[in-house]
Amino acid sequence: MKILIVGPSWVGDMVMAQTLFKLLKLRDPQAEIDVLAPVWSLPLMARMAEVRHAIAMPLGHGKLDIGVRRALGKQLAISGYDQAIVLPNSLKSALVPWFASIPRRTGWRGEMRYLLLNDIRVLDKAAFPRMIERFAALAVPAVRHASELPDLPWPELQPDLTNQHLQIQRLGLTLDRPVLALCPGAEFGEAKRWPESHYAEVAAHYLQQGWQVWLFGSAKDQHGAAEIISLQTTDYQTRCFNLAGQTELADAVDLLALAHAVVSNDSGLMHVAAALKRPLVAVYGSTSPTFTPPLGKQVDIVRTGIDCSPCFQRSCPYGHYKCLKELPSQQVLTALEQVGARP
Repeated sequence: MKILIVGPSWVGDMVMAQTLFKLLKLRDPQAEIDVLAPVWSLPLMARMAEVRHAIAMPLGHGKLDIGVRRALGKQLAISGYDQAIVLPNSLKSALVPWFASIPRRTGWRGEMRYLLLNDIRVLDKAAFPRMIERFAALAVPAVRHASELPDLPWPELQPDLTNQHLQIQRLGLTLDRPVLALCPGAEFGEAKRWPESHYAEVAAHYLQQGWQVWLFGSAKDQHGAAEIISLQTTDYQTRCFNLAGQTELADAVDLLALAHAVVSNDSGLMHVAAALKRPLVAVYGSTSPTFTPPLGKQVDIVRTGIDCSPCFQRSCPYGHYKCLKELPSQQVLTALEQVGARP
């Protein structure tokens, strides 16, 4: 079987899609899996052993441009795919497989896709409460409930050791002390961001025990990471490294693989850390771990569970952010010990 997967547009969703890739390979070890994905995600695909080729989607998220999709579909038709599995629910995401004339085009019913998909499934959200179950169900014909699925393999990223070494040299990092990785950002919005002062308390605890702290994120997270460092004593600041905005996604994956423990908001890097099998504590505020939890054996989830949480809003509707501010650093420190991250 030659299978084309139309991948999702977010880091965490793409990591969780690896469960589908693994399941397809378990069902057919000879399956050839290619993934049509955003350009930013191609290095992530390179760290998934199940993916043969990652194909760059030339359009940004949300752009239709039927002409570009038609041209790409005609180009992919040459590959002779037997099946396409479309993970996003949008109409436009199903266009390329249709233009490629792939015989079997599988996906959830979604947005007006009756003509584009010919193996169309109707989603019962209660029967498949988690995203990985919804992805995996598309690999199994006629499955009606998550309980009918086989044991699902969790995502498992393989770091690029050559790039890992290069990034250590480029950024002036050393491995002479245990690494606490902090991921204080969240692209979704402020209602996912645990306060920098709380992160700083966790960092201080591990710095006191002789660890070093690496802070990850995008360029937007540089200021918050700098604030966490500024709250440390001068001596401790020399063991803190603000990597936010200094790494591409591939670099962050390879460096996170070296962490002895990770604390992260509900973000893409949270799912990356879990897929790297790092001891992880995930902090939840406005969102819920029910739908897209981090998947790993050494993972703990902390949240306040106050009445208004989860609200799934980008910013707090009441302006108080209590679901985050009232989550003390000690709760995270206790969770870190439980997942095996002891100084």
